[in-house]
Amino acid sequence: MFKVLVIAYYFPPMGLSGVQRTAKFVKYMEKFDWQPTVVTTSNVAYFAHDKSLLDEIKGTRIVRIGAKDPNSLLSKYGTVKIPGEFIRKIFNRLSQTFFIPDNKISWSKKALKVCSQLLTEEKFDIIFVTIPPFSTFRAAVKLKERFSIPILVDYRDLWLDSYFSFYLTPFHRLLNKRMEYKALKKADKITVTNRVIKEKLLKNYKFLTFNDIVIISHGYDEEDFVTSNIPMEKNDKMMITYSGIFIEYNTPKYFLRAFKQLVDENPEIAANITLRFIGFLRKENEKLIKKLGLSNYIENLNYLDHKTAVKKLMESNVLWMMVGRKKNIDAILPGKIYEYFGTMKPVIACVPKGAARTAAIAYDASFITEPYNIKEIKSVLVHVYELYKANKLPVPKGDFVKNHSRENLTKNLTQQFQFLIKENVS
Repeated sequence: MFKVLVIAYYFPPMGLSGVQRTAKFVKYMEKFDWQPTVVTTSNVAYFAHDKSLLDEIKGTRIVRIGAKDPNSLLSKYGTVKIPGEFIRKIFNRLSQTFFIPDNKISWSKKALKVCSQLLTEEKFDIIFVTIPPFSTFRAAVKLKERFSIPILVDYRDLWLDSYFSFYLTPFHRLLNKRMEYKALKKADKITVTNRVIKEKLLKNYKFLTFNDIVIISHGYDEEDFVTSNIPMEKNDKMMITYSGIFIEYNTPKYFLRAFKQLVDENPEIAANITLRFIGFLRKENEKLIKKLGLSNYIENLNYLDHKTAVKKLMESNVLWMMVGRKKNIDAILPGKIYEYFGTMKPVIACVPKGAARTAAIAYDASFITEPYNIKEIKSVLVHVYELYKANKLPVPKGDFVKNHSRENLTKNLTQQFQFLIKENVS
C-alpha cells in the first residue's frame, strides 16, 4: 500500500459540490493501493455542511487544522447564510485586494507546519494538493523542497484570470502570475478538470509541456445512484430540477423569464410543469419568482444532504443548469453537470461555448441554448414538454457516462501517482 498526503481545504463535512471531487478521490484511493491521509480544516463556518459525506470515508485518517482565515474565525456560527450577490461580490473583491493569492494564507501556513511534522515522522510517497485555495499549492511546493517528495496539483478552477478573479491593479495580477509560475515550476504533475484549463495553462506558462498536464474530469459516484431500495415518487407533472447554488457566474432569472413567457403564451403547457430547486435559491431570486407570479409553479427544497439530493434528481424528468457570460467562463465546468449525467436524465443546458457546452454535447441527451436568450429557452421548454408527453425524451450515451464514474477517475489519478513514483526513482 502506497501513501499519499492529501492537502485539501475544502473537504467534508463542508457541503456543496466543491468538496466532492476530492472526497470521492479519497473514497476510492485504497481500492487502487493508495492509502490517503487528509490534511484539512477543523470546524469552519460555511454555507452548507453535510456530515453524511463523511460516512463514505470512514476509516480514512483526517488531520484537522484551525487557523485565522475568515471561515475559521466565523466557526462559532457553524452554517452561515449566503449574503446577497452584491454584498458577496464586495467582500470577494476586498479579499482579493488585500490577501494574495487568497484569504486562506493563515490556514496554509498552519498546514505547512502540520504536514512537515507528518513527513518527518513517517514516509509518504507523494503529495496531492487540490486548488483553490491557491495558497495551499505554495505550501506544497515548500514541502517538496524540504522533503524531496513529488507533488501533484489538481486544478479544480483556474488560478490566473479565472472567472472569479479580481485584480485592483496590474500589479495584483502580476503578483498572482509570479506566484503561480514559481509553484508550477516545482510541480511534478498537473491535473485539470477540462481541456480549456489545460490550454490556458499551456498558453500562460511556456515551460509547461502537453504531457505535464493531464485531464481528469469531474464525475459521479455510481454508489449514489443505487436506487433499487429507494421508492421513487411519480410526478403528475413534468418535473424540471436544478440542483446547486446560484452565484457570480449563474442566475435563474433568464430561465424564469422564459418560463413566464410560456405561462403567458401556453398556459396549458406551463400548468403541467413544476420547477424544482435544490440548494440555495437565494432571496433575490425568490423575490423575482413572486414578481413574475410563478410561485405556484415552483418547488423550493432548499439544501438537502447529498444522497437525498441525488434521490430528488432521480425522481425528476429533466434537469437544468446554467452558466452565464463572463471573462474566462469557458473554463468553468460545474461538478454538478456530471452528477446530472449520472442520472441518465435529459439536461437543459443554458451555457455559452466552453467546457460546459462541450460536456453537454458529448452527453448526447442535452438541449443546449445560449444562457441569456429567453426566447430560445422558452422554445426548448415547449419542445422538451412535447417529447415528454410523447414519451420520447432522449437517452444519453451509456459509455460516456460510465467513463466518468468516480471510481474510474480515481483509477486514472492513482495511475498518475504511480508514474511519478517511477520517475522519482529513476
